[in-house]
Amino acid sequence: MHRPTTHPAPRRNKAFEETHTLLTDTAVRLISEKGVDALSLAELAREAGVNRSTVYYHFSDREALIREVQGWSAAQLARAFSTDASPRERADYIARFVLENPELIKLWIDDFVSGRDIRDVYPRWDELVAGIGQRFAEQQPGVPFDAEVYCAIMLAGAIIGPRVFANSVRPKASVEE
Repeated sequence: MHRPTTHPAPRRNKAFEETHTLLTDTAVRLISEKGVDALSLAELAREAGVNRSTVYYHFSDREALIREVQGWSAAQLARAFSTDASPRERADYIARFVLENPELIKLWIDDFVSGRDIRDVYPRWDELVAGIGQRFAEQQPGVPFDAEVYCAIMLAGAIIGPRVFANSVRPKASVEE
């Protein structure tokens, strides 16, 4: 009896994931050092030590690469909203990330004011709004509260506030301050 040949579902191999991480990390570094306007797929290939066709295998174009970096940044900032950390630890994490990655934050700001749906820019938006709304309702039962407005103001302040403080209020202050 002849049995049909079955093939396992294709999967990405470990090398693919490692290369993808290398390219993303290199793009983050390049944007941090030179700004997003200086980023090209050819420069990424040179800096990562891979050929250009490898870069195109991972990213169809420069915009796809930038979206990946934005996703990486969003994941880093989402860590700040972990319930495992105290409010002080979360604020410190966000402020440090913002101050140490000004070019990445510019990408975030551009996305936030672009008119795109916030859920596309910040995938954990609904979770954040629900959590803030629930906490407020528990602390202030019966008081009207728009959690989305509050979260928009909080997120804007968290992203822009540390830069304003460091650049305009106390320009000589260290990141620790």
